[in-house]
Amino acid sequence: MISWEELYMVLAAVVPLYVAMMAAYGSVRWWGVLTPEQCSGINRFVAVIAVPLLSFHFISTSDIYAMNLRFVAADTLQKLLVLAALAASSRFIPNSALDWSITLFSVSSLPNTLVMGIPLLVSMYGPYSGDLMVQIVVLQSTVWYTVLLFLFEFRAARALVAERFPDTAAEIAAVRVDPDVVSLEGSQAEAVAEVAADGRLRMVVRRSTSVSRRSLAVAVAALATPRPSNLTGVEIYSVSSSRNATPRGSTFTLADIHGHHHPPLPPAAAAISALRASSFGAADLFSLHSSSRQHTPRPSSFDEHAAAAAARGRVSATVAPTNDATKDMHMFEWSSGDSAASEVSGLPVFLSGRDIRRLVPSDTPSIASSRVIRPPGATGGDHELAKLEGGGKTEQQTAKDGGAGAGGQQTAPAGVMTRLILTTVWRRLIRNPNTYASLLGLTWSLIAFRFHITIPIIVSKSISILSDTGLGMAMFSLGLFMAMQTKIIACGHSAAAASMGIRFFFGPAIMAAASAAVGLRGTLLRVAIVQAALPQGIVPFVFAKEYNLHATILCTLVIFGMLIALPITLVYYIILGLL
Repeated sequence: MISWEELYMVLAAVVPLYVAMMAAYGSVRWWGVLTPEQCSGINRFVAVIAVPLLSFHFISTSDIYAMNLRFVAADTLQKLLVLAALAASSRFIPNSALDWSITLFSVSSLPNTLVMGIPLLVSMYGPYSGDLMVQIVVLQSTVWYTVLLFLFEFRAARALVAERFPDTAAEIAAVRVDPDVVSLEGSQAEAVAEVAADGRLRMVVRRSTSVSRRSLAVAVAALATPRPSNLTGVEIYSVSSSRNATPRGSTFTLADIHGHHHPPLPPAAAAISALRASSFGAADLFSLHSSSRQHTPRPSSFDEHAAAAAARGRVSATVAPTNDATKDMHMFEWSSGDSAASEVSGLPVFLSGRDIRRLVPSDTPSIASSRVIRPPGATGGDHELAKLEGGGKTEQQTAKDGGAGAGGQQTAPAGVMTRLILTTVWRRLIRNPNTYASLLGLTWSLIAFRFHITIPIIVSKSISILSDTGLGMAMFSLGLFMAMQTKIIACGHSAAAASMGIRFFFGPAIMAAASAAVGLRGTLLRVAIVQAALPQGIVPFVFAKEYNLHATILCTLVIFGMLIALPITLVYYIILGLL
């Protein structure tokens, strides 16, 4: 039976967290104390300093050698059961199985253990439950968030390959990822087809360079005149460092369109050919129609690329998608509305594909459907490589197939996909301060409790003075996040009710079954169930926001779930205390 004194101790430990959250909410919504730029600075501090040091502090002071393997096994079994159930049910929703599997896995099995779980469980079941929560934090940071990131990158890789190589994906023999690519998400990466020296098809993934001038102009205007609606990112946990775009010269030439024998061109196409001979680059070619500002002449790289390709005996064609400007994504990104770029019209932008089709005559082959033709006398194979990114086939392949199209959407070989995904996942992890904090904390715990040494006082004080702010500042940042949202329930009431049911009832039920399976009893069973009923973790929401996958559902769970988490966990605490 839970006494009133025990209930008061729980409230005394948790209510101050909500006070910090509401103070942040009022600072933005009610009192107007903080501007969006100041909020961003606060959350940047939390992202890269306070919370990583908080993670290091908890992990380094917990005895990893005393880890409760049965408790860890119950938590692991719960997540494996969820993944197995989602994999089994995916055959009934084949069109969006992966999307919903990722979301439901996040909702049902990844709670907010670090910020909310540790203080709540310590107040309920004592300091030992805090050590158990640290063990869950270690597993989440090093294993389960990596699995979640792998699933998101797999989804992004599959979409990227399907978009660029709809009918030739199976022919990809190798893949190369440029050093500045840290994610395969559509607005951050683009795929380019190349022919290797041995004649095989190779996919090159590079950072997307198609940043519209509208986005650049709006970014400059946002710096000059701060407005609340222009706030696009406030962070709590940092996932990646800034991604500076690397300029690249265009490798696409008009020779790829017209071949090597140019018939008489209509006036519009002749104008393009005239522009090609000028000193402007590709960006200038696509923006002269709408810009009256003075351009700085730049040496054209069209002829150099064409000559180099002819010397090598091949010509490569690249197709770059038109995306929004890439953003510096951090572990808690949130938006107060549409992007700033959507608020400004009439600014110089790149021509869209539709505008290019209006400019180029209809009898001119398009970029996507043009054949990559080898120059006369070139060697490297008995057949031509046709339509690398448009999904076409060579004439011999078409004859072999009887002239029929592809029977279905092709996928890249497993080895290519695995290398592609692991490369980007690794780059994401090494740019995450929490990765280093968790690994360093784990390493120091193993050393300190093995050889019975302690951190020097001058070092421990330096860490604690900053890590002590992590818990309160994390809740403060959640309050800022809430204040910038137009709706607390952003996904609709039906979706919110279903997701809340999965988060607070389905997840704990699976944990109870997993705990019973591994033989947890008494206090350990209660701790396992209550921690499964904690509010939604922040990291899954950040990934959902970055990869544009059911972000409104995760946003609602973070905000509204935090508000109702205290009464729900108290109900679990009281009911389990009666058993």
